[in-house]
Amino acid sequence: MPTVSENYVDGEWTVSETGETFAVRNPAEPSSITGRFQASAPGDVEVAVAAAVDAQEEWADTPGPDRGDVLKRASELLESRKESATERLVREEGKTRSEAAGEVQRAIDIFAYYAQKCLDLGGISKSASGRNTDLYTKREPLGTVALITPWNYPVAIPAWKLAPALAAGNTAVIKPASAAPGMTALLFECLDEAGLPDGVANMVTGSGGDVGTPLAEHDDVDGVSFTGSTAVGTSVAQSAANDLKRVQCEMGGKNPTVVMPSADIDEAAEILGVGAFGTTGQSCTAASRAIVHEDVYDEFVEAVVAYADDVAIGPGLDDPDMGPHVSESELESTLEYVELGQEEGATLETGGERLSGGEYGDGYYVEPAVFSDVDNDMRIAQEEIFGPVLSVIEVADFEEALAVANDIEYGLSASIVTQDLTEADEFVDGVEAGVAKVNEKTTGLELHVPFGGYKNSSTNTYREQGDAGLDFFTSTKTVYRNY
Repeated sequence: MPTVSENYVDGEWTVSETGETFAVRNPAEPSSITGRFQASAPGDVEVAVAAAVDAQEEWADTPGPDRGDVLKRASELLESRKESATERLVREEGKTRSEAAGEVQRAIDIFAYYAQKCLDLGGISKSASGRNTDLYTKREPLGTVALITPWNYPVAIPAWKLAPALAAGNTAVIKPASAAPGMTALLFECLDEAGLPDGVANMVTGSGGDVGTPLAEHDDVDGVSFTGSTAVGTSVAQSAANDLKRVQCEMGGKNPTVVMPSADIDEAAEILGVGAFGTTGQSCTAASRAIVHEDVYDEFVEAVVAYADDVAIGPGLDDPDMGPHVSESELESTLEYVELGQEEGATLETGGERLSGGEYGDGYYVEPAVFSDVDNDMRIAQEEIFGPVLSVIEVADFEEALAVANDIEYGLSASIVTQDLTEADEFVDGVEAGVAKVNEKTTGLELHVPFGGYKNSSTNTYREQGDAGLDFFTSTKTVYRNY
């Protein structure tokens, strides 16, 4: 029988007031249930928020190094369980073993990083204009924060929200995505064992309507950090604005990689292939548009098609190049976009077929797809697909490439493949994206630098990760002290 996971509220594992649960299935073998989780109700949110509010003052008064000790122990406990955590992530979300291991390690590193940041949290000192006066700032926690996280990075994203929130002295209530909540539960197992005081961090599972909305709109919540779709994130931000909550939303992407004539085409094809098809294309930073100079267009299409055809697909535990989609609905969405691209007049060069039977069984598998002859105004070039689909767009020169890259409502991650330093610098200066890369894939982030997007990829308020990750979770007080 699959394990039944409970909510974590006020330091205790508890069942929902509904008494109901929902099942999470293995994307590689949907008949296999990996776990059951609480189908919580608004009343469960009330209890969790009340616990966080009650614990907040004591946690804020806890010395930073002591808070850091809890985070450090949680990091060590997660590291001791890395192998089992990796397998759990694979079975629940569908990532390959290598991708899952990398994500678990990132969560380990994030908790260790913010454990160290607890040692030097503070403000700045300035010279006052008058005599006998000290002028300085101090950073204070927001209070109680709501964290709403997605399924595609089910341990890394909860970690990069929880760790800085707790490091800064906030208390938190988190709602993980229902498609893959087990990894967040694992984080709470580690935090509980690490000695986190009761009520400081709480987890409530359930639907967006029954848990996410009442949590984000709760009067006692002082800030909301959300990662997910642009449509939902926009609604969250608008709701938070009604009572002036601090809000941070990181949302969708439609990320371009520009390929110029000076590029090594085989290297460019690999950069695009890894960026587009890694994690089954289920990353907000995945490469979705290859914007290629006409001089190397045909050569690039041939190379990236060959890359796609060589992608090994299978169950994540076998550690292939690409695993299944997380759910049937995500698979169906990708297949619909493949059909749409052909209807729009693009050429399907390879892939886009569902794989079933034999080793694939009834898993949610699809071949990586490459479209050529794509115009940037086609829906497959404008809308986030969240699957392994790459649109290749031909341009005449660098200026057109940059214009096409920016001709999109999103602005999350972008890259260029070139050996021309001037092109590289002009791309970095001109591209409308929060992350700009040169000769690298659009995916992959360092944990100690800011992450966030422009335009409809973000609320454009606060960045996540690194020192910037603490900014959202703290308020700055300026102190004038005349002695």
